[in-house]
Parts: sequence; C-alpha cells; structure tokens
Amino acid sequence: MTTPLRSLSTLTAGQAKPDTPVKIAVTGMNFFYGATQALSDISIALNANLVTAFIGPSGCGKSTFLRTLNRMNDIIPGTRVEGTVTIDGKDIYGPGTDVVDLRRRVGMVFQKSNPFPKSIFENVAYGLRINNLATNRGELEGRVEESLKAAAIWDEVKDRLHASALALSGGQQQRLCIARALAIQPEILLMDEPASALDPIATQRIEELIYQLKRDYTIVIVTHNMQQAARVSDATAFFWLGGLVEYGPTETIFTNPAEKLTEDYVTGRFG
Repeated sequence: MTTPLRSLSTLTAGQAKPDTPVKIAVTGMNFFYGATQALSDISIALNANLVTAFIGPSGCGKSTFLRTLNRMNDIIPGTRVEGTVTIDGKDIYGPGTDVVDLRRRVGMVFQKSNPFPKSIFENVAYGLRINNLATNRGELEGRVEESLKAAAIWDEVKDRLHASALALSGGQQQRLCIARALAIQPEILLMDEPASALDPIATQRIEELIYQLKRDYTIVIVTHNMQQAARVSDATAFFWLGGLVEYGPTETIFTNPAEKLTEDYVTGRFG
C-alpha cells in the first residue's frame, strides 16, 4: 500500500478497444492543486460510443481526472495542468479553445442531482435558450420532449411539465439533469457517481439509461460501486494515489487483471 506514485503510472495511452475510434486521448497529464500534485503522468485513450468506468478508492484522483476532460477544474483557483488532452484530435487546453463550446460538447452529470428551482420544462429548456439552439417555441418544445424521452423520464412527467422540478423524486431529478445535459446535444457525457445517492430501483433505471445512451454518446462514469462498473461499462480504468494503475476491457479488469493491486481492489481486499 506504500507503492510510490510514479511507479504505478507507467502506462502508455493504450486503448481498451483498439477496433473502436478514439474520442479522447490524454498524454502525460500531471495535475496540481497549488503545490499539491493530484494526478501523475496519466496517459489513456477513451473510445467513442463506449462506457468507460473510472474506479478506485476515495481520494485517488478519478473525479479530478474526470473534470479535466471538460476543464471544470479551471474554476478552482491555483490549479495547473501539464500534458495534453485531445478530443477528436484537438487539444482542449491549447490556445484559442472556446471553453464554453467545450462544455457544450462535453456535458456533465454530478453526484448530487442539481435541478434548477424552475419547472421541469424550463430545466431542460435552459441550455437551449442560453445557447440559442431553438429558433421558435415549437422547436423548443420538440427539443425538450426529445431530451426527456432520451433520458427515459418523458412518460413520468409529460402531464406536469410546468410543475416544479424540485417535487420530483431523487431518481427522477437525476434523470431530469441527464435530460438537461442531453438537450444541448453533447458528444461526450461525463457522470460523477450519478447513482450513489439513489435507491436500488432508481439506480437500475440510471444504469439502463447509460446502456442505451452509449449508442449516441461517449460516456465516462466515476463509480465506487464495483458491481455497477462491471454491469454498465465496456472499459475500466483503475486509479490509485493519483496514478493510473491499469486500463482495459472491463471483463479483463475484473476477471484477469495484470496488476496485483487491481486484483486486490476489485476483489474487495481493500478500498
């Protein structure tokens, strides 16, 4: 358990599924909160239209790394990134990057559902309005309906679209937040423990939704739940002490990992 950080971070930017196009490629990433290094020498290639799970104990850097993929860490004073992160071959930390457009392309769903204190309709319409993505009321209504259907919540809310979103259950609020993220038509969806606060039935609905969404989106999910990672993901990356220990097809990571540390974690020997 006292293995030095850098000895764990020796992977190249390999792919979990070499026959699938790469959507996100990270090379030699180091990340700092002030003088404290949180990520060390991360290199990884995430494939398009797959679900990739980031696993590892609390404080290992997986959520920090997730937020580097749409530059959400930029809002924290004193943070610094080294290395490159490319989406479709373009460095998102390069000069001239439009961060607002980046975050439209790379949507995010947080651990705790955070609906706005508005109606169900206005929660989904918000991003469409501020990004001028609907030219008239009819188009706006169509896009809202389409997004709610994509998030598998339309049938539950279609008769109360103008009721407060805060009156929804926790699982419904999380699916509403997913609909809100989908409304602006991102290419990538980042999900930071999206079901950790939900009951088993709501969790199952979210997992089923993730499985359906990968047909149209590249999805990256942070989870502490090993069973969830095994159920929903195509590829899994195991983080430990700010380093990437192992990355590969989920079945391989859970049944035949290359690293003893990975085996110990996924079998519950620690964490």
